Amino acid sequence: MIDEFDVIESRVEFPIATSYNVAPTDETYVVMSRGEEPVRTLAVARWGLVPSWAKDRGIASRLINARSETLAEKPAFRRAYASRRCLIPADGYYEWYVTAESKAGKPVKQPFYLTPRDGETLPMAGLYEWWPDPAKAEDDPDRWLLSCTVITTAAADEIGMIHDRMPLVVQSDDWAAWLDPTVSDAAELLHPAVEIGLTAYPVSTLVNSVRNNGPELIQPLEVDA
Repeated sequence: MIDEFDVIESRVEFPIATSYNVAPTDETYVVMSRGEEPVRTLAVARWGLVPSWAKDRGIASRLINARSETLAEKPAFRRAYASRRCLIPADGYYEWYVTAESKAGKPVKQPFYLTPRDGETLPMAGLYEWWPDPAKAEDDPDRWLLSCTVITTAAADEIGMIHDRMPLVVQSDDWAAWLDPTVSDAAELLHPAVEIGLTAYPVSTLVNSVRNNGPELIQPLEVDA
């Protein structure tokens, strides 16, 4: 990952355990540019943004995604959008398709796994924030929480049949500008989704519970002919 994203500095003390079912508040890798002379850095953040002004970290579960269309308007995102943009690398992600079936009066949703056909990492656009925990002393090394959110956009045609939204993917040519904290207006980098070579296939509903976490979650579901 360090070579793939041209990372210069790593703040990762211990590798994150492989997860096949990342849930809100779980740890994830982020690539960002930071410092007076910005350096591309790999770090570990919690999924679910906690704005610097938040009273507590409980808000994180409600800010796991940020719509690209309203980044500059929403109080929870606009400051991070101006200077704290990041890439969130992933092998793939899950989406749920609403089927015509119903159970107990509720529509049945079929989970799909979406991953790049070429096996490369999916560079999802994100925002990050540093939040000072008021319960910890100012000199406590664990006082500052690094958190992030995934930016979403209208789905490309190849994905639209499954769900109308998808993660915003940043093309490699745009990484430098997207990560540059001195670029305050990144609107021109919020490209509408285009076909990015994803493969999508149905998987087991085991993924619906965060208690399940293993390679069986991304195995294609056998469908009766």
